[in-house]
Amino acid sequence: MRGRGGIASITMVLACVAMLWVQPLQAEPASQEPPQENCGERKSTADIVECLATHTAVWDRRLSTAYQKLLESLPARRRDRLRSAQRLWIQFRDANCAYFASRAGTIARVDAGQCLLRLTTARAMELEEGI
Repeated sequence: MRGRGGIASITMVLACVAMLWVQPLQAEPASQEPPQENCGERKSTADIVECLATHTAVWDRRLSTAYQKLLESLPARRRDRLRSAQRLWIQFRDANCAYFASRAGTIARVDAGQCLLRLTTARAMELEEGI
């Protein structure tokens, strides 16, 4: 009997380990970042550009929300500085991504979309940290 109990215990431990291996524990809180599909796996340039635009829209909403919350929390003098910084940041983002869009070929649309996503994501996270 004792031998069977040992085998049953080992089997139970192996089953538990296998279950943990297949489905990892979620000990850490979920990331604040929305899940991001790899748009590069799409089949056509138009699909990739659309995917990038969709992700950029998500981050743009986050950016707008963070900006509004931050504005409301600041004294008047700092609000003016944030408004000025945000206007200049938008000019920079648009000019920088327009540079990528000016390249030859259809890859320019992808490069410009990646630029918008990358910069918008970074700014949204930066403003969220300031809240």
